[in-house]
Amino acid sequence: MSEERVRTNPPRRRGPGRGPGPIEKPNDFGAAMKKLIKFLKPYYAVILISLVFAAAASVLNIIAPSKLKDLTNEIMVSQFGLPINMQAVAKAGITLIAFYAGNALLNYVQSFMMVGVTQGTGKRFRTSISKKINAIPLSYFDSKPYGDTLSRVTNDVDTVAFSLNQSLATLLQSVVLLVGVLIAMFVTKWQMALTAILTVPISAILMVIIIKRSQPLFVAQQRYLGELNGLIEEDFSGQNIIKIFNAEGRKKKEFDEVNAKLYATNKNAQFVSGLMMPLMTFISNLGYVAICVVGAILFKGDPANMAGVIVSFFVYVRLFQNPINQLGQAFNQLQSTAAAAERVFEFLEEKEQDDESEKTFVPDTVRGEVEFSHVRFGYSPDKIIINDFSAKIEPGMKVAIVGPTGAGKTTMVNLIMRFYETNGGDILIDGVSVKDMKRETVRDMFSMVLQDTWLFEGTIRENIVYSKQGVTQEMLDEAVKAANLDYFVKALPDGYETILDEDSNVSGGQKQLITIARAMIQNSPMMILDEATSNVDTRTEELIQEAMDRLTSGRTSFVIAHRLSTIRNADLILVMKDGNIVEQGNHAQLIAKNGFYASLYNSQFEQA
Repeated sequence: MSEERVRTNPPRRRGPGRGPGPIEKPNDFGAAMKKLIKFLKPYYAVILISLVFAAAASVLNIIAPSKLKDLTNEIMVSQFGLPINMQAVAKAGITLIAFYAGNALLNYVQSFMMVGVTQGTGKRFRTSISKKINAIPLSYFDSKPYGDTLSRVTNDVDTVAFSLNQSLATLLQSVVLLVGVLIAMFVTKWQMALTAILTVPISAILMVIIIKRSQPLFVAQQRYLGELNGLIEEDFSGQNIIKIFNAEGRKKKEFDEVNAKLYATNKNAQFVSGLMMPLMTFISNLGYVAICVVGAILFKGDPANMAGVIVSFFVYVRLFQNPINQLGQAFNQLQSTAAAAERVFEFLEEKEQDDESEKTFVPDTVRGEVEFSHVRFGYSPDKIIINDFSAKIEPGMKVAIVGPTGAGKTTMVNLIMRFYETNGGDILIDGVSVKDMKRETVRDMFSMVLQDTWLFEGTIRENIVYSKQGVTQEMLDEAVKAANLDYFVKALPDGYETILDEDSNVSGGQKQLITIARAMIQNSPMMILDEATSNVDTRTEELIQEAMDRLTSGRTSFVIAHRLSTIRNADLILVMKDGNIVEQGNHAQLIAKNGFYASLYNSQFEQA
């Protein structure tokens, strides 16, 4: 786009030298998790089945210690001179093996199901984001760094999927296991059960303290990660400018500052959350000691049963402590999930463009009459840059829009294409307001070539044809020749099938010619050229002008140009200043008037 596009838009961090974006507020953990749970609605049935499998696995894990107690008691009789009942020992051993094997199988199945849930959730997120990107207005990208948006699509979605996979299944199984073990302990020996659960309040208090300390750190970690991605994106895209102005030191300093913040935040978050396991292990060991002491007191006169009960309680305490520890780790993961999920939902909840499903008007033919009627517009409501713009363009006219940087030239084109909506007034095509037509309908009427070239990785043929259907080789050859690109294509070993990628040795001018050929092959009723020849040499520019004159014959065309010598043959020249048309007419009329246009035109030759 032209320079004035950058000036008239709200600032966005895209090129070198821009400062960091605004710091986001910490997220609401509860609100983010509610939204995520609602988002998981399609998987409720699978999650429920997984819960059943997790419960069954936990039941087997809970019953196993009772069989271990019987096995231990059978073996302990040898301490009193009695023979060991090997048949009973074998039976108990086989039962234990069956229980643990069943537990492993059920855990595998439920884990496999939960992987499907988490990966499906990640896929749904990416699909929703892809649809959202096409539904939100361009004004969103004017105020948000591209790198931060990319971070939400990639890093944050991956974090949600990974954390869910690590935490959701663990939460399900831990809750079931915790409840089941509590019941089993009270059934076995309620006094020892009370001793074991005395460690729970201590663990819970420590867990709450750690979560409160670590949650803000995880939120900041995701925020700084998005900011770092934004810096990387702008630095990579602006390498030429950075090197030209020897700004490597400054950009390195900016990167190091954000990277240091991310490092410190990540380090602190991992340190605080990492305290969870050692503290829980310490509390668990205290529980083992308490079980031994209480067991010795309770079974003082019954040593034959003491060993079996204490061994089974050791297993119960381990099973009891494990879900508590796992719950701590799961909540730790959920903090990352909440921090990332809120950033994703924040993007998904951005205001979309108005629904236009009721607009069904599609013109049978497009004559190309365009009328601006008292148009008023500003990229922000408090800063109006076009105050009262009125002009009528007859079908087939070649209209040049000229003026100093910031006058509103590209803004007018953006309004014609409905990239933005007017704050007042109206724009009509063939007497019909663009507001009464879908955006797609309006944009189908135009081919557009911008100053900023955009090519994707693919063949030259694919880049030129793009979304146009039914393009024949003859049509392609004609467009390429008209754009003065045929010499370039013929010189390539693979011709039209040459792959364009980052390693392709294609000049800026050649890229521009490809985008011009792309616009030509669309064969739209109207054409917009926004500094379309700015990246080509003078001779090529003249050839393109001749081709454009042939192609725009009978079509309404809008040409934005800073080099006024290129639009002398325009049927109508609109001279803009401060958002208003101050003069209009053809080149000869405006020169004869000796006004603002004449001063702009003559200024090109003053140096010479």
